[in-house]
Amino acid sequence: MPETEPRRPTPEGLTIRPEDTRDHAAVRDLVARAFVEEPTVADLVSLLRADSAAEAGHSYVAEIGGEVVGHVMMTRAWVDALPRLVRVLVLSPLSVAPEWQSRGIGGALVEFALAEASGGDHPLVFLEGSPLYCTRFGFERASRLGFVAPSRRIPDPAFQVVTLPAYEDWMTGALVYPDVFWRLDAVGLRGEQLADVEAALGE
Repeated sequence: MPETEPRRPTPEGLTIRPEDTRDHAAVRDLVARAFVEEPTVADLVSLLRADSAAEAGHSYVAEIGGEVVGHVMMTRAWVDALPRLVRVLVLSPLSVAPEWQSRGIGGALVEFALAEASGGDHPLVFLEGSPLYCTRFGFERASRLGFVAPSRRIPDPAFQVVTLPAYEDWMTGALVYPDVFWRLDAVGLRGEQLADVEAALGE
């Protein structure tokens, strides 16, 4: 099995920009279609905004010809480090319209979001995802840097982190998700989904 999936060229005319309030309806429709088997994800996006858990200025849309075809949201979270709580970001959720998937749009959104975050004061970005996809963007297994996943239902290889310029070695500990994720049971996997992912990752 290859260490990472190959990069895909992005479609011609793709642009990425910060999300604004005029995008909310289109984004909700996009997320609902991208996660048709997980309808709570669309609710998650709306509730994160309403709860101010979506970090201001860290949500982005991808457009082609004026149509919103992708979306990524950076959510505030914390690392429970020994000296103090550290404000960090969680890259979630990431959505691409079904008809535009496997075209490099998701990767372009991740790269754009990380580049924007690198210029700020957040030291770390976490996500739950396949290491085959995430390592190309600089993510690594978070437990290797001493981080503790917020749930036992996140397989260790899927608990990923990328360090940003503001990171210091003392910033390590348990990742703490905002309450909205817990209210929707949107942390980690359950049942057969968890078993399938653990089997695929060799856990």
